[in-house]
Amino acid sequence: MSQQQSGAAVGAPLADTLAEDSIADYLKSHPDFFERNTPLVLGLKLPHRAGGAAISLVERQVSMLRQRNAQLERQLKDLVAVAKQNDTLVEKIHQLGLKLMRAPTLVARLEQLETGLREDFAAERAVLVLFPDSPAAAVREGFVRRLGSDDPDVRPFATFLRAAKPRCGPLRDRQKNIFAHDADEISSAALVPLGSESRLGFLIIGSRDPDHFHPGKRMDFLARLGEVLAVALRD
Repeated sequence: MSQQQSGAAVGAPLADTLAEDSIADYLKSHPDFFERNTPLVLGLKLPHRAGGAAISLVERQVSMLRQRNAQLERQLKDLVAVAKQNDTLVEKIHQLGLKLMRAPTLVARLEQLETGLREDFAAERAVLVLFPDSPAAAVREGFVRRLGSDDPDVRPFATFLRAAKPRCGPLRDRQKNIFAHDADEISSAALVPLGSESRLGFLIIGSRDPDHFHPGKRMDFLARLGEVLAVALRD
C-alpha cells in the first residue's frame, strides 16, 4: 500500500468522527432542524434495541421519553419516601423531648430515654456513657455506664469524641466492649456526642444489622437528639 493510500485509510475514520461531531453540534444548536425538515424525519430509521425491526426517529424519541418519565417517577417516589421517613423521625425526636421535659427527676428522664429509644426508635441495644462532668445522680443500671475519658472501653472512641460530631457505621471489635452483654452481636452503631466537645459523654445505639447504621445516614437528626439529651441530663 502506498503512503498516500495508507494516509487516506488512517484519515478516513478521523474525518468521519469530525463530521459526526460537527453534525451533533449543529443539531444541538438548532433543535428545530427536524421540524423544518419533516420529510427527512419520516425517512430516518433506527435499529430497535432488542434487535427487532427498525423504528422511526419519532418512535425512538417517544420510547426514550417514556423511559425517562419512568425514571423520574421512581426518583420522585424515593424522595417522597425519604421525606416521610424524615418527618416521622423529627416527630419521634419531638415526642421524646416532650416526655423528657415532663419527667420530674433526672432518674425518671433516664427511664423515659431508655424506654423511648427501645420502643419508639427500635434500638436493639443502647448505652449512655457518662463522664465525670455529668450529674452524679445520672444512674440507671443496665443503661448508663459512668466512665472516665481515659477508660480502656472509652479509648477506642477517642477520634469520634475529639470530633464531637455524630457518626454512623460499623463497630470495631474493641468498640463493642462498651456494651455490657451481647456485644458480639452488634455490627453497626450510631454515636451521638453529648455536650460541648463531648464533655458529658456519648450515646451509642447498636444494631445487629451491619447496614442499619451506615455513613450515609442523616447526621443532623442525631445532632438534634444529642442537643435534647444534653439538656435533659441537667440535674
